[in-house]
Amino acid sequence: MTLQEIYEFVVKRGLTRDPRTKKELEEEKKRIRLEYSRLKKEDRVCFDKELLIHPYADTRILNGNRKTKINTIMVGIDIGGEELLAAYLLNEKGAGIDLALSHHPSGRGLANLSRVMHIHTDVLVHLGIDKKIAHSLMKERIGEVERRLLPANHERSTDMARLLGMPFMCVHTPADNHVAHFLQCLFDRKKPKKIKNVLEMLKTIPEYKDGACKGAGPQLIAGKEDKKPGKIFVDMTGGTEGSKKIFARLSQAGVSTIVAMHLGEEHFKIAKMEFMNVIIAGHIASDNLGMNLVLDELRKKHTFNIIPCSGFVRVKR
Repeated sequence: MTLQEIYEFVVKRGLTRDPRTKKELEEEKKRIRLEYSRLKKEDRVCFDKELLIHPYADTRILNGNRKTKINTIMVGIDIGGEELLAAYLLNEKGAGIDLALSHHPSGRGLANLSRVMHIHTDVLVHLGIDKKIAHSLMKERIGEVERRLLPANHERSTDMARLLGMPFMCVHTPADNHVAHFLQCLFDRKKPKKIKNVLEMLKTIPEYKDGACKGAGPQLIAGKEDKKPGKIFVDMTGGTEGSKKIFARLSQAGVSTIVAMHLGEEHFKIAKMEFMNVIIAGHIASDNLGMNLVLDELRKKHTFNIIPCSGFVRVKR
């Protein structure tokens, strides 16, 4: 497969696992197109036109000829200068790495991370929260994340890839969509009776078992193991954490347990005040699950040689 074909494939697969309906995805596309149409001519030059094709601003080809044939991929949860240099040195020894594939975004993918956070709004509406309230809370949170990312050196890793001549790509939200869908379907189907059963189910999944063995597996950080989980919300996609003001609304909507990749301290304190059960499944373990599910789909198209690095552990299903 070419670099372009891989990119198009992972985006397409991400859309099949997106928590939004087709109508909501179409509304998001219309919103972006309207935003573009309202720009001045000089501002359209810098607009990321990939957004007119799909909504995943954090998934991009960061470097390389899109027609390049890819057979060997070095996959990492984070790919920075160290990993790119390692790929270059491994190629000097004959490794034949054609692509460095990162889960976490770099370059424009990182700069525009806040754009994917609109997913949260529709997810909250699906959970029973008023759309205007969900939109208002997320608008505030999106602005917060956007301001936090402004001073970052977004192009550092991308420049390194360019200097080394290494094709470089990041796949963020499409992979997160996969893990959110996988776990939500699992809990909805199995209907665990107690919180401890939720933890046990997570630990039977190879990525979470591996995370637990490395000291970064599933943990209950709020609530008690013998409590009933009630309605479980798997909060695993949307770029990063949603609004910290949403927990009271989630509780009112009947959500009793949140299973998340990670949760900031302020988010945690407020969730605890609302007497919610909070399970942190594990950030890197969750990212591993999402990337493995994407790679499983990708390998149906072509048998790639995968070289894991930077926290990534390959598990085939």
